[in-house]
Amino acid sequence: MVNVRRIVANIETPDIAAAKRFYQGVLGLDQLMDMGWIATYGSQQTMAVQISFMSQGGSGTPVPDLSIEVDDVDDALDRMRKAGFAVEYGPADEPWGVRRFYVRDPFGRLVNILSHR
Repeated sequence: MVNVRRIVANIETPDIAAAKRFYQGVLGLDQLMDMGWIATYGSQQTMAVQISFMSQGGSGTPVPDLSIEVDDVDDALDRMRKAGFAVEYGPADEPWGVRRFYVRDPFGRLVNILSHR
């Protein structure tokens, strides 16, 4: 049996530096690597390994490209708005126990920012 150690989302872009403002500046992720052609942002904390397969995003929303769980969704929402990122859905308290909103990152990816209630 294979033990999966990590899952990495890879997003193609000609502007690697644009990730810094959204993923490090607003969401507070650490820059783990920068080799010019690839920059990786993340956290050193242990996280669950998950891949979700969806036919819709829930509550009639489109399927997001990424879901990022945060400790304070309202603080993340405020930081996104202050940084000029338009919220496309929410904030919403969903019937399955999460509070969330959707925003597009600098590359047009739909990102679901959530916290469990």
